[in-house]
Amino acid sequence: MIKLKAVLALTFGCLLTLSAQAVEQREYHKEVIGKDCKTCHDNGIKQFPSDQACLQCHDIDDLAEQTARSEEDQWQNPHNNLHYGKELPCQECHGEHQPKKPMCNNCHTFKFDKHKE
Repeated sequence: MIKLKAVLALTFGCLLTLSAQAVEQREYHKEVIGKDCKTCHDNGIKQFPSDQACLQCHDIDDLAEQTARSEEDQWQNPHNNLHYGKELPCQECHGEHQPKKPMCNNCHTFKFDKHKE
């Protein structure tokens, strides 16, 4: 009986730890989404959200306008760029639970100060 209680306690503790990690999300998403993980994780909890899940709330044209650059740097816009246009998957640059380095920084040296990882 003592072993059973120990196993149950250990299992419960692990589950609490896992659920606590999964709840960590950005403040601006907490306000809108709350704790309903399936709102974003439309492909399953262990999978990255689809772009369609992101685009339920975020409009790509608005994002491209907000991140537009000067005429001479126009194709350095992360949401409308020379390589991918507006088709770059959101998860290439953005991570909800862990910050990500933008994919463009693998080759380009420009900085985008407003980047929300």
